[in-house]
Amino acid sequence: MSSPVVPAPSFAVTGATGHLGRLAVDALLRRGVPAGNVFALVRDPEKAKDLADLGVGIREADYDRPDTLGPALEGIERLLLVSSPDSDNAVRQHTAVIDAADAADVGMVVYTSVIHADETELVLAPKHTETEDVLQGSGLPFAVARNGWYTENYTARLDDFLAAGEIVGAAGDGRISAATRADYAEAAVSLLTGDIADQQGYWELGGPSFTLSELAETITGVTGTTVTYRDLSVEEFADHLAGAGMDRATAEFVAALDGSAARGELETDSPALENLLGRAPTPLVDAVRAARV
Repeated sequence: MSSPVVPAPSFAVTGATGHLGRLAVDALLRRGVPAGNVFALVRDPEKAKDLADLGVGIREADYDRPDTLGPALEGIERLLLVSSPDSDNAVRQHTAVIDAADAADVGMVVYTSVIHADETELVLAPKHTETEDVLQGSGLPFAVARNGWYTENYTARLDDFLAAGEIVGAAGDGRISAATRADYAEAAVSLLTGDIADQQGYWELGGPSFTLSELAETITGVTGTTVTYRDLSVEEFADHLAGAGMDRATAEFVAALDGSAARGELETDSPALENLLGRAPTPLVDAVRAARV
């Protein structure tokens, strides 16, 4: 007698039209998860037509409209909760999703947090630690992917660096364990699709570390255009950014991030990212080369 067919689990990704969420949907499909078992949770379904064309289920899920979250999570067994970019309202938004996941009996939640969230002065950390506490208190099985910096934070500014011939910052000799968004998305999907008992907990994720001076050297080597790193104090860097047209509050926020790098808060020697990927993270030189295409 043949064995009964066990249905494949259903997976949902919030923010699925954003950078990280879209890459996570792609990673699920590459892993062989049937498109019919993948659901893109999006604020505006009109922006997800390309995913619908792939056979992915599209469900409206607006962090600021909790009434959309319950129906969006109906029948979902595993959820990737991509953190909201809204610093002021993120904890409220995340809590609404977690409450809806609990009510819908979702079997596993993977949340994208930030590196060293519980032991850093990083200005981004509070919204993540508070969300982690909400998850812990929910009783849901969960895994927290504490992502380091995105390599794209720098490669997206490559043309500016080349035009200026320099990278200006306040990171000193602080090492930054960055990786590409695609690597972090693949790692999140590895947590999402793996054995729940093995994946639960907190995962510090980051690629091979580099300083901003080493980043400048890498850009120089790849492009043939000399780029150097000019280090300022946090206060001087904030003034520099404001002088270039950035509003003062944002300038101070960005400068504070470099201050965290200078204190070593953006570095990790954890092998977790490589272990989840089953390969080495994308090298910095390859990410810079890709940004030149």
